[in-house]
Amino acid sequence: MKLPLPYVTSLGPRVALLLLAGLATHRSVQAQNAATVSGSVRSAAGPAIDYATVTLHRAADSAVVKTEFSDDKGAFRFEQAAAGQYLISASQLGFVRQWSQPFEMAGASVQVPALSLPVSATTQLKEVKVTGQRPTFEREADRTIVNVEGSTLAAGNTALEVLRRSPNVTVDNSDNIALRGRQGVMVLIDGRRMPMTGQELADYLRALPAEQVKNIELITNPPAKYEAAGSAGIISINLKKDQRLGTNGTFTGSYGRSIYNKFNTGLSLNHRRKGVNVFGSLNASDREGIAKLDITRNFYREGDRATPGALPFRITEQQNRSPIELRSLSWKGGLDYNLGERTVIGGVVSGLTNRVVQDGTNFTTIYGPTRAQQTDRFRADNFRNSTNPNFAGNLNFRHTFKDSLGLRELTADADFARYITDRRQELRIFRDNQLGEVTLGDQDGRLTIQSAKVDYVQPLSKALRFEGGGKVSHVYSDNNVVFTDGEGNIDLGRTNRFRYDEKIYAGYVNFNYKTDKYTLQGGLRAEGTDAEGKQEVIQEGVDPDFERNYFQLFPSAALKRAFSDKHETSLSLSRRIDRPSYGQLNPFRVIIDANTRGEGNPELLPQTSYNLELTHTFKQKYSAGLSYSITDNPMVGVVRPESATSVNVVSTSNNLDKQYYYALTLTAPVEIAKWWNMYNNAVFYYSRFKGNLVGTNLNAGRMTYTLSSNHNFLIGKGWSAELNGNYQARELYGFLDVQPLGQVAAGVQKSLWDKKANLKLSVADIFFTSPVRATSAYANYVENFYQRQDSRQATLSFTYRFGNDKVAPTKRRQSGAEDEKRRAGGGS
Repeated sequence: MKLPLPYVTSLGPRVALLLLAGLATHRSVQAQNAATVSGSVRSAAGPAIDYATVTLHRAADSAVVKTEFSDDKGAFRFEQAAAGQYLISASQLGFVRQWSQPFEMAGASVQVPALSLPVSATTQLKEVKVTGQRPTFEREADRTIVNVEGSTLAAGNTALEVLRRSPNVTVDNSDNIALRGRQGVMVLIDGRRMPMTGQELADYLRALPAEQVKNIELITNPPAKYEAAGSAGIISINLKKDQRLGTNGTFTGSYGRSIYNKFNTGLSLNHRRKGVNVFGSLNASDREGIAKLDITRNFYREGDRATPGALPFRITEQQNRSPIELRSLSWKGGLDYNLGERTVIGGVVSGLTNRVVQDGTNFTTIYGPTRAQQTDRFRADNFRNSTNPNFAGNLNFRHTFKDSLGLRELTADADFARYITDRRQELRIFRDNQLGEVTLGDQDGRLTIQSAKVDYVQPLSKALRFEGGGKVSHVYSDNNVVFTDGEGNIDLGRTNRFRYDEKIYAGYVNFNYKTDKYTLQGGLRAEGTDAEGKQEVIQEGVDPDFERNYFQLFPSAALKRAFSDKHETSLSLSRRIDRPSYGQLNPFRVIIDANTRGEGNPELLPQTSYNLELTHTFKQKYSAGLSYSITDNPMVGVVRPESATSVNVVSTSNNLDKQYYYALTLTAPVEIAKWWNMYNNAVFYYSRFKGNLVGTNLNAGRMTYTLSSNHNFLIGKGWSAELNGNYQARELYGFLDVQPLGQVAAGVQKSLWDKKANLKLSVADIFFTSPVRATSAYANYVENFYQRQDSRQATLSFTYRFGNDKVAPTKRRQSGAEDEKRRAGGGS
């Protein structure tokens, strides 16, 4: 069966797309080469100091802008420094840190006088007094950066828990991640797009220890170089990379306690010498917890709910208790090799295996129109055992060409990933302690992802830069599930095999132009999609196969105007897309609990959106932003009755007609004292959905807001502390009305043994205010639920770094589409 779309095309656009990608890599159409800052680092005795850490700071508050390293002649250089006032600091082990005088960047390159570093009387760690510490949260022009490395509250936790405490990020009761109140987020791990959504993605992030994460970038309106997926933006999770010379490593271990135990431990090793770097890591976790969910469901006959005083024809009440054990093992190994002064090749292989065991119990009571009329009561034991091993490999290449206008760069990546799902389920229903219905489920899934990409950057003039490239990706999923009863008979209504094959062809061009006061960026990305789904076992009323072929253009543009060294305004516009995942398209049903089934929707269409942002920044610190977005065919999760007379419900995804979104974002980092830094963030937004589902017309929205505040305290003598709080006001999202929630977390840490070790103690959700209370209402059905986890927990963690402390510059690249942020943000 072919599902027609207005943008279905033949193979012609794909050919044009590939020609566009080729043109982007061979023609120099745009560039930007803003002013540079250069200088050198020497010892007081005169010789050059190689591999010195050189940092560019804002003069107003000493905040870190970029970090580089001096070369073997002591020289350093910062590319594309924006207008403003700056300071330079230089440090190296065994020397005392030195600072430059403040200087002004106003469009012309600046040569800083040589920095002369005296030899330390003891060691650098004891002599240098660092006046600034990289804050937990940083706000840049197009993104917010969460610096996980060094955070007291991140120690011993998972990547998902760090995301929950990040500004602008929320995670709902179904584990859907939202950015500034909007779902449809693309998550990247070291530049690779995660092919998961909802609970699958959440389980992966739960298995990723926060100790492996360097930082998280929250990008709300990405340029054309990024994939067009992610209508709400991109969450880019960057893992740690050791930059020290010689052989060294880091050991971490933590113990957390709620009413259950949570263990994490890890070891990373690195060997670096001139021209080659070998690295690897191994991490393991064993975390226990519990999920509790109470549900009340009211079923109405068609039209009755609109009648005043009408009673439901049936009421069900559920109490679900599901203890969970998560065991995970992750590993990574890689090699970077310099073929020459300007050519680097590298390879990385990694894997993660997590095993999830849930032994849930469900108590269900069924009533007539009132609770005085009980019609049924039973207990359901739901046992799940899921193993999810995955493997990923990356090969990358980079070559730079130098000419009179600056550096030209050619990069290439090839990626391969394999995800496996092995899930066993056993549902047993008891009435009056007598075993009744038995359902056994056996699911095997295989997901393979292959991609290759090429990017090219070239300056065309001192103010103009061109970027272009292309990418081809192939996703193939084979999912097989077999359901049987207690006697081994196959349930043909649930058993199914579903195959999904998707190919995406993409090409882009991007232009950057910069003057003293203006920065202009414009780009166009083209993506063609070929998707096909096939079933082997056909459910009644469900078409077995579908095929989609479509081609779309995704423009993006941004304009930034610097009015003075204190005031800066930027405007950005982009078009983006969210394609349904293979799981959302898979039509067969799975058992969630005794009365709840989950199923995909093969009729689900991609959602596309136009996004507009206007942001003003004051003193390069405080920002206020206005956002507007309109989304066609927004995908929302719904829960509906299985039939007009059933007490069972189905959880699935459907398209609505439109989503309208308006937001005001305020950011205020404040230095209350030298030892106390605060980062405050607020988002006030209104989201309105329009459409019709299961006989229910929807045209409603609600004004709401999220608040977050993070405090860092430098106590002295190696002691520091952190306090974090966030609050989500009542929210109406589609058919779901969620009551207010939030949490407060605090932690303290002590550095030991000349800062080679850290001991951290933290407590999360101190007042246990994160449980979710919500109502989902339709024309003939209303559901109220109360969901909570063992989120209040204390964690004690220990980190020890050993080996050589001398830091070297690294040429290692991110794979996927994340290379641009390295140049913009100066990270490693």
